[in-house]
Amino acid sequence: MKRVKFVAATLLTAALAVPTATAVAADSYGGGAHAWSPAAGDSGRISVKDGSSDGDPAKAEYYRTASADTKRTLWNKSGPGTTATSGDGSRIYKFKACDVNYGDPDDCGGWVIP
Repeated sequence: MKRVKFVAATLLTAALAVPTATAVAADSYGGGAHAWSPAAGDSGRISVKDGSSDGDPAKAEYYRTASADTKRTLWNKSGPGTTATSGDGSRIYKFKACDVNYGDPDDCGGWVIP
């Protein structure tokens, strides 16, 4: 019985010591663009992939908690099939993916909250 209590106490201690993830992965799609956050397991990063071969770039528009009123843009101008990832910063709290259409309105998904 002592051993069972010891094992249970050890497992409980380990469970409490391991940090839990607070960010939930979210995706946004707009035209051929796909954006997601957290990227690379970090709630302060976002990625955007250009999934179309129309010659126009893809972008992710997003907001961070440290500068809640500042809309930021992550551009991916590297071509179809490529992914761009932002630098690290405060948590990203909403974002959307856009496929840029020069001369026409961009194809954007709705705002997503990770």
